[in-house]
Amino acid sequence: MQLNFKPKKRLLTRMFITSLSIIALVGIGLAWLVNVLYAQNSYNEETAKLIAEIPSVAAELKEHNLIPDTSEWLDENNTPEKYIIASCNETFSQVWTSSMAVERGLFDTCERFNEIRHDSPPYYLTLADSKNYFVYLLAVEIAHNKYNLLVMKDADKLEQELNKFSRRTYWRLSGVLALAFVLLVSAAYWGMRPLVRMRNELEQVSSGKAKSLSEDYPVELEGVTQALNQLLVQSGAQQERYQNAMNDLAHSLKTRLAAVHAITDDASLTKHSASEKIMDQVSQMDQLVKYQLKRAMLGRKGLKQEQTPVAPLIEQLSQMLFKVYRDKQVSFSADIPAGHVFPGDQGDLMELCGNLMENAFKMCISQVAVSAYYNDNSEFVLIVEDDGPGVAQNIRQRIIERGVRADTQKAGQGIGLAVCNEIVISYGGQLLIETSELEGAKFIIRIPI
Repeated sequence: MQLNFKPKKRLLTRMFITSLSIIALVGIGLAWLVNVLYAQNSYNEETAKLIAEIPSVAAELKEHNLIPDTSEWLDENNTPEKYIIASCNETFSQVWTSSMAVERGLFDTCERFNEIRHDSPPYYLTLADSKNYFVYLLAVEIAHNKYNLLVMKDADKLEQELNKFSRRTYWRLSGVLALAFVLLVSAAYWGMRPLVRMRNELEQVSSGKAKSLSEDYPVELEGVTQALNQLLVQSGAQQERYQNAMNDLAHSLKTRLAAVHAITDDASLTKHSASEKIMDQVSQMDQLVKYQLKRAMLGRKGLKQEQTPVAPLIEQLSQMLFKVYRDKQVSFSADIPAGHVFPGDQGDLMELCGNLMENAFKMCISQVAVSAYYNDNSEFVLIVEDDGPGVAQNIRQRIIERGVRADTQKAGQGIGLAVCNEIVISYGGQLLIETSELEGAKFIIRIPI
């Protein structure tokens, strides 16, 4: 059995590796630069010491009359010296070699140095005796002649000092990297805490314990949290819209189903007439389903603005309600001038009139009246009134909320008036509740044309 282990991608791991790589690269570069500067500084200090010693050496040679007026003394090599020195002319040809350099066979020092003299100091050479030397260049003038003196020092001791310094430098770099790693871990977990908190809040939103993310996030995450909160609001609004649409659909279909039931129980209708009326109700149900699905997807403002004739729809709804409430013997009147249109979608007008007229038929004693007209403020006005018990002044604003009912003794869900109010508001209109001249409730809808 073969196990396929694939590690999860982690943002922290990427951040650690990238940050440590950058710090290590910069640290190693700085350590190398420090070592180079230390070597150059050591070279410069040794050069300065040698330059400082030249006057005393020259004075000693002068005191013993070893420096003649001519340069023939350069050809002699009998004076014992404590330095390993080679003298070069301006073209770096070796013209004189100290006794210690002669003993070591260093006769080609100038030529070898000429190959590296354009490099940056310190100058490091492996000479004829196969030993390593640091070479110090001193430009001097002796007996009116200019010479380049090359002073050579055994590199072993200096290399040991440089290596010791390099080890200290890299040990310090290791300490800095270790501290940087600790700080990176701390900074990473500190920096990731808002994301962990966001994850926890999203889990609370998912479980229904919260509705949105809190707002006190770092500036870098404000755009993300605001976008998520906006998405949550839109999602919640869409979910509520779907829920409301399904409730409204059930509420609207209930009346049509009651009408179908009444038609099937009406013995005075022929089979053909009953079938036609039932198909008419089924057609209305189909329109309602399409309307509610469209509303659930697009919302109220997404529905197409149309011009819908009012009188035919009122007549159609009244005939249906006569069937549903045939036992009440309701006297219905409609005062709607010919040609008057509702400035909106047919489905919206059906919801408005259907809910208000059904309530009127349900609550009335014997009379229901519907009227429509255009007022002087360029508004379409629809009035539905009855002679029932009316609506108490103290609950007129509350009953247009979902789930609130004026009469809890009769069946209902408290949806119809809320739907009407939502539709009216979507058109920028107003729904008013007053007392009718029939002594019952009077519902007035005003919608700008």
